[in-house]
Amino acid sequence: MSESLRGAAVIGQSGGPTVVINQSLVGYVEAALESDAITHVLGARHGVQGMMSGDLIDLGAESRDTLKRIARVPAAALGSVRLKPGKEDVARVIETLRKHEVRYFFYIGGNDTAETAHIVEQQSAELGYEMRCFHVPKTIDNDLRVTDHCPGYGSAARFVAHAFQGDDRDNRSLPGVKINVVMGRHAGWLTAASTLGRRHEDDGPHLVYLPEAVFDPQQFLADVEAVYMRLGRCIVAVSEGIHDANGKPFLQVYAEQSGSAMAGQADSHGNVQLSGTGALGDALANLVKEHFGKIRVRADTFGYLQRSFPADASPIDQEEARRVGRDAVAAAISGECTSGSIALRRVEGKPYHCDTFVTPLHTVAKHTRDMPEEFLSGHNAVSEGFRVYAMPLTGSIEPMADLAAHAVRGSAS
Repeated sequence: MSESLRGAAVIGQSGGPTVVINQSLVGYVEAALESDAITHVLGARHGVQGMMSGDLIDLGAESRDTLKRIARVPAAALGSVRLKPGKEDVARVIETLRKHEVRYFFYIGGNDTAETAHIVEQQSAELGYEMRCFHVPKTIDNDLRVTDHCPGYGSAARFVAHAFQGDDRDNRSLPGVKINVVMGRHAGWLTAASTLGRRHEDDGPHLVYLPEAVFDPQQFLADVEAVYMRLGRCIVAVSEGIHDANGKPFLQVYAEQSGSAMAGQADSHGNVQLSGTGALGDALANLVKEHFGKIRVRADTFGYLQRSFPADASPIDQEEARRVGRDAVAAAISGECTSGSIALRRVEGKPYHCDTFVTPLHTVAKHTRDMPEEFLSGHNAVSEGFRVYAMPLTGSIEPMADLAAHAVRGSAS
């Protein structure tokens, strides 16, 4: 292994963006500009797609003021992509990188992005081109393996918690059944965050359905009825990836049974759109209406707002996202390893803190991490353990307040 490897560095952004993804981008630029081993600091427009076509920009030429402002801008400043490159595609990527004497490859994204970085690493080695390949973690789904949590999750969790706090107050004002669909194809981390603003069991969400548990429509209706009979209202948090005992998405089951068209198409990684059209929320709302009759039922799909709302960025999330970008560069130029993914490791004790370390790409690529069993509570709730784990990542959620409601003598109250 050559510790003195010298050449240009390139970075790309991939998959669904986050509020803090550009913190990682700016962390990379800062660290790369400080390194004597890196000759040029490049960025690829739309990830590997830009690398294939040679669409690169000079990030080293950006002003400090611009970088400072870009760090706080949500979504991918370089443009993102959902593309699993084939062998010929990777050959074109490496051809572009050879042309620009790139020896350091960085890719910001989730598990599919880690898989792409792993493919590029393997094929560059096969072609005899020395290049160090590093994955910089990012996903609001929080479903990467090895790492304690993922940059992007804390801010999205903060948004979801605040959104449910507001919805709970709305629902108290005008009672009914409210269903909110939250992102989470395979894992329920983000949907579980809906509970972080609760003070007691009467606060919404009253029911939480995650992909880690089997979703039974009849049990769902019984759950809603029980809460509604007790409180006169009910707020439900639902992951887009809820499924039956066979693993079939509920939306697909519902579409087949009702004869409606199923939403969504698959991308190159095989991911099918589950919630972007509002179809899942509408399907669940229809079930409740059919079961209850004339009661107020509404459904919302949070959609892209979860990953792009700048006013709810978590300070902890911003700092950690910046740090993994910087630490990826430090790991690459150190020569201690030729590739890897940057992971976070929680340091026990207070105050909250995480260290970073490098884990092999294959340990993160492709596969996802579910919420552990100890974070679940039955089929429709989460445990206090989840709250202890997730709350520090959000920068804390302030509880709502109630009127003391002192009665006026002689009034109806």
